[in-house]
Amino acid sequence: MNMNPAFCMIASRGLGKSFLIAIYCCVRCVLYPGTKICIASGTRGQATNVLEKIRTEIIPKSNELKCELRGGDIKIAASEAIALFKNGSYIKVVTASDSARGNRANVLVLDEFRMIDKDTIDTVLTKFLTASRQPGYLSKPEYAHLKDQERNRQVYLSSAYFQDHWSYMKVKSFVKNMQHPDRDWFICSFPYQLAIKEKLSNREDIADQMLDEDFNEIRWMMEMLAEFYGDSEGSFFNYEAVAKNRKIQYPMLPGRMCAKLANNTKLRIQPKTAGEKRILSVDIALMSSNKHKNDASAIFINQLLPTKASRYINNIIYTETSEGLRTEEQALQIRRLYEEYECDYIVIDCKGVGLGVYDALASDISDVESGEIYPALSCCNNPDMAARCTSRNAEKVIWAINGAARFNSDCAVMLREGFKSGKIRLLATEYDGEKALASIKGYNNLHLSDQTELTLPYVNTTLLINELINLQYEDSNGLIKITEKSGMRKDRYSSLSYNYWVACQLEKNIRKRSSSADSVKDVFMFRAPKIK
Repeated sequence: MNMNPAFCMIASRGLGKSFLIAIYCCVRCVLYPGTKICIASGTRGQATNVLEKIRTEIIPKSNELKCELRGGDIKIAASEAIALFKNGSYIKVVTASDSARGNRANVLVLDEFRMIDKDTIDTVLTKFLTASRQPGYLSKPEYAHLKDQERNRQVYLSSAYFQDHWSYMKVKSFVKNMQHPDRDWFICSFPYQLAIKEKLSNREDIADQMLDEDFNEIRWMMEMLAEFYGDSEGSFFNYEAVAKNRKIQYPMLPGRMCAKLANNTKLRIQPKTAGEKRILSVDIALMSSNKHKNDASAIFINQLLPTKASRYINNIIYTETSEGLRTEEQALQIRRLYEEYECDYIVIDCKGVGLGVYDALASDISDVESGEIYPALSCCNNPDMAARCTSRNAEKVIWAINGAARFNSDCAVMLREGFKSGKIRLLATEYDGEKALASIKGYNNLHLSDQTELTLPYVNTTLLINELINLQYEDSNGLIKITEKSGMRKDRYSSLSYNYWVACQLEKNIRKRSSSADSVKDVFMFRAPKIK
C-alpha cells in the first residue's frame, strides 16, 4: 500500500481487510506528518468501521499509538468521524456522495469500492487528491530536488462481484497497468484459504457453510474465492448480454410470501393493464435424489407488456424451483400460481414426466387446503393433446411443448436474441434485491428464514444466468443443440426458453392484426373535402 500510488486488493470475507487498512492508515499518519487520509465506502457505517477497528482493537494494545493521537481518542459520531494526530495528520470518514465535495486527501481509501457509484468516485472522491503533502523540510534548499517525489495514493479494497459491473473493468485496468514498466500500480487477490492459513477462519466452519442447504455457489465464488463471476469462453449465452437486463427492482410475490411484509404494494401481484398478458411456464422433474442432482422443476411467470410498436416487453416477475414433488402436487402448485397471477397461458414440456402433470391439469383439481376446485384446462396448440382433456368446455390455455431438433434450436436462438435486444427483463441481483427489500418497513425485523425466502426470486434469477452461461452447444447443419455440462442443470433455461417462444408467437399475432388493420387503411384512402 505504501510503495504503490495505486493499490487494489480483492479479498474474501473474513480476511481482515478493515483491520489491514486500519494498520496502514495509522502507520502512514504517524510516519508522514500532515498526512490527510479520507475513507469512503458504499455506506457510511462501513467506512466508520475502520476507525472502530483502531479504537477498539489497536489502541488498547498500543500505548504508543494512543500517545500519537490528539486527546488520546477518536471521535465517532453520526455527523463526524475523525482521528486527529498530534503531528497534523488525520483519518477522516467521508460520505460517498456529492456532499463530500471540498475535502482534500493525500491518501484516498475506497473500502468495498464496488458498492460506490462510479460517477461519485470519478467526479467527487478522486478529486480530493489535488496537492501533495508538503512537509516543512521541503522548504530547505538542500531538499528542493525532492519536491515532486511524494505522490498521493489511492487504495481500493473489495470482495469480488459480477463481471458486468464497473468494478471488474477497474480490476482489469489495475492488472494491465501493473504490467506496464512505467506505472507503479499493484493488485492482489486473496481467497478464503489464506484466512484459514492465518487462523482468521476455522476450516470446519467453512466446510459447514459449504454443506448448508441454501449454499449459493455463485455468491461463494465471489465472496470467498475472490473471483469475479461471468461467462466461460465460447458459451452460447453471453454473460454481459444477459446480465444487462437485470432491471426489475421488485418481484411480484405470491400472497403467502407477500403477507410477511403486510402485502406491501411494491411486492404484491399487480392488476393487469390493458393489453397485458401473463405466461406461466414450467419444466417438469419428479425425481429428487443424490443420483439425479440435475432434476428440478422450474417455474417462471412472464409479464408481457405491449409497446406502441406492437411488440412485447417480457418482464420475468417471479421464478421458483421445486424438487421431489409428485405429479398431483406439481399440478396443484401450477394451478394455484396460474389463478393467483391471472395468467393467460401455461407452457409445459409434455415429453416424459411432463405428460402426467399435463393430464392432471386437464382434469378438475381439488385444493384440500382452500377447499377450492379448479376446473380442467385444455391444450390450445395441439389437437391430440386437447383430446386428452376430460372436459369439452375446458378453457384452451395450455401450450403443450414436444420439442424436436428444429424447435429446440429456434427456442435457443430466440432467447439469445431476446436478451441481446433487451426485450427480456430480469430481476436485479440478490445484492440489489436485499437493499430494495431492506427499504421496506418490517423487513429487517423478519426472521432470517423469512428474509431468505423473500430473496429467493433474486437468487433463482442468478442461478438462471449461471445455467445459461454454462450451457454447451453444437451447431450441426444450422441447428443449435443445447446440452448441460456434467453435474449442471438446464431446467431453468428450458422453462424460460419455452416461455419466451410462446411470447414470440403471441407477438406475431398482434403484429399480424396490426398490419392487417394498416392494409385496410391503405385500401380505403380518403381525402378531406375542399370547402369553397
